[in-house]
Amino acid sequence: MLSAFALVAGIVLFWILVLAVRRTDVPAPTMRMEPVAKVGNLAAAIGGVSTIVFGVWLAISLDAYKVWDGWVIAAIVLWAIAVGTGQRAGVAYTAGMKRAEELQTSGQAGPSAELLALNRTVSGLLMHALSTIAVALILLDMIWKPGA
Repeated sequence: MLSAFALVAGIVLFWILVLAVRRTDVPAPTMRMEPVAKVGNLAAAIGGVSTIVFGVWLAISLDAYKVWDGWVIAAIVLWAIAVGTGQRAGVAYTAGMKRAEELQTSGQAGPSAELLALNRTVSGLLMHALSTIAVALILLDMIWKPGA
């Protein structure tokens, strides 16, 4: 349960950052979000790794379930989708933070249309939404265990 909580907490934290950064066109506020993003990365990484390890261990150790049960395979596939899309979202949003650092270093502390565009990344938003949906489907799959 703690693993799932950490994963969901990381996703919620990233939603807060996604919404906050969408209005940001200045380097300093964009850069201030980086430490919070690191906390989200840590929570999502710990939660993601722990949930898959613990989930597979449970499927192996409990006689009632097998790793090849349909709902377990579905959870593993959804986990892979959640991780892949989550990482792609992270890469998209990191581009804005990197650009903010470059702008700040070069002395351009004012508004930047380029930074705003990077912070409003459509691909990052889509990937994060897909990751969120995949995790929600995993939770539903774990609760109802279709076919079990």
